[in-house]
Amino acid sequence: MKILGVDSSGLVASAAVTDDDVLLGEYTIDYKRTHSQTLLPMIDALLSMIELRVEELDAIAVAAGPGSFTGLRIGAATVKGFGLAAELPVVPVPTVDALAYNLWGRQGLICPLMDARRRQTYTGIYRFLQDGSFVTERAQCAIALSEIIADINERGEPVTFLGDGVPVFSGEIGDTCRVPYSFAPAHLSRQHAGSVAVLGAGLYAEGRAVSADDFVPEYLRMSQAERERMKKGSDRDEPQQD
Repeated sequence: MKILGVDSSGLVASAAVTDDDVLLGEYTIDYKRTHSQTLLPMIDALLSMIELRVEELDAIAVAAGPGSFTGLRIGAATVKGFGLAAELPVVPVPTVDALAYNLWGRQGLICPLMDARRRQTYTGIYRFLQDGSFVTERAQCAIALSEIIADINERGEPVTFLGDGVPVFSGEIGDTCRVPYSFAPAHLSRQHAGSVAVLGAGLYAEGRAVSADDFVPEYLRMSQAERERMKKGSDRDEPQQD
């Protein structure tokens, strides 16, 4: 089964193709160019290098959120375009789950941290069992770093942090984390579409695919523009003082 994985949820843009248990190719870049400039050329180059036509794919797996609102929209538009043109199903993969999956087989707790701004992080808590099973201990959420650290401290187990939130929050982690902790190495610490594709294959087998037309990202919280519109509406509704 051939699956195209796409992740543009964070600072990294990544595309990969898996064929059952084989990663045929992956293109990942973390640079200053925007995802609107990089994602389509990356997918085109990847498919060209492995001599695969879009029509030969069985499904598209996409990091469905949370993450950058702009990045998620670019990813959604991209997979919808491919999915509608080639009549391919889309498999939404939770962004934080896919990030944690980079550390397959790691002992102890795994805690991805994505910088969600406003002193919050997109995060969750995961572990791998001895048989390789991937277990969600705390589902992906948008919370303050202090809350996820308090949860980890209460569990009392060693933890590995990864994600673009690590350099942002490393000082606070050092000050507040009371259990042994480590940071994932550079080659595993950011989003990889290969993880999205592998998780997507499992979700597809569970019947979790949707049509390209029905796919929508999962933002977990309102965008800044939506918050500002709500605030303006609330201000207009307040009674005027004489």
